Amino acid sequence: MEQRLAPKTKLSEARLCETFGVGRMHVRRALLLLASQGIIELQSNRGAYVACPDESEANDVFAARMLIEPPLVRQMAQSPDNIDLTLLTEHIALEDAARKMNERTEIIRLSGEFHTKLAQSTGNKFVFRMMRELVTRTSLIVGLFGSSENASCPDDEHSNILEAIRLRNPELTEKLLISHLNHIQSGLDMTSRQAPQDDLAAILGSE
Repeated sequence: MEQRLAPKTKLSEARLCETFGVGRMHVRRALLLLASQGIIELQSNRGAYVACPDESEANDVFAARMLIEPPLVRQMAQSPDNIDLTLLTEHIALEDAARKMNERTEIIRLSGEFHTKLAQSTGNKFVFRMMRELVTRTSLIVGLFGSSENASCPDDEHSNILEAIRLRNPELTEKLLISHLNHIQSGLDMTSRQAPQDDLAAILGSE
């Protein structure tokens, strides 16, 4: 998310073990977890590489979110009493604090987490799992292809969505969510590419 690891960078198991001072089993478990989240790709007989989503895949991710999130927040606005609004309000405060400190990684993480918390608050475990996967993939896409000005969800848009839910306004809530997703996607520059690098210890700040 800090754009230190470029798309297609090879993640050598041996180098990662040396860099972090851990055994190969720990590294393999981490790589399998990241692969299950779509953050890296495991290639047969070649190893692990940082995922490199293209424009088509990014469009598919946002299309999937458009199918799930607008009706989700509409439903939430119809029954806001069933939602932990205090938890969401406190989360937005964390986002604001990260923006003031200009902590890019934390901004992206918290921005995505807000959307997973929205899904989690419905109590539907299947929707939550789908949203968590989509948000994780979106965070990778934004981290790789978003400019410094569009590194995450734009300021105040989460607050506006939450306020519309609190006011029991399903139409406005859905409209704000759709505009919000469009805003994020429009801030991407899928033509930008970083060259893969080999010095993982230097990239990961261990040297």
